[in-house]
Amino acid sequence: MPQVTLTEECMRLISQFESLTGAGSRDCIVDNRNERIIFVINPGDMGLAIGKSGSSIKKASDVMGKRIEVVEYSADPGQFLRNCFLPAQVTDIDFDTNEEDQQVALIEVRDEDRGLAIGKAGKNIFKAKVLAQRQHDIADVQLMQNDSA
Repeated sequence: MPQVTLTEECMRLISQFESLTGAGSRDCIVDNRNERIIFVINPGDMGLAIGKSGSSIKKASDVMGKRIEVVEYSADPGQFLRNCFLPAQVTDIDFDTNEEDQQVALIEVRDEDRGLAIGKAGKNIFKAKVLAQRQHDIADVQLMQNDSA
């Protein structure tokens, strides 16, 4: 498993997020292009991170001045990728290797969830690629075309 080195800014943000929500976080990504901070939450802490009716995540977002997104960590790469794409429903995940012998995740989602999985200007697939690389050393994440169409 790759060892993620957290920047000072990220450690500060995680500490701030944890004190605001009570949820444990193991990683964060500051995505300035999409004006958001993505936190990787410890398993079982999603309820704390979001809070009743979204109150915790909203408070953290107000204090930090950016939209906050949370993804629940899983030691299982397949489950972690499913969590990255929520609320889009992943129907299948295959792992392959590319020409450089690096691991690649091939993701299939329901046709009606395809736009959701990609996100506006590709921001959701970007999130999944960055987090998969940092948390599970997966070189790339690709959405597959559904053959049933």
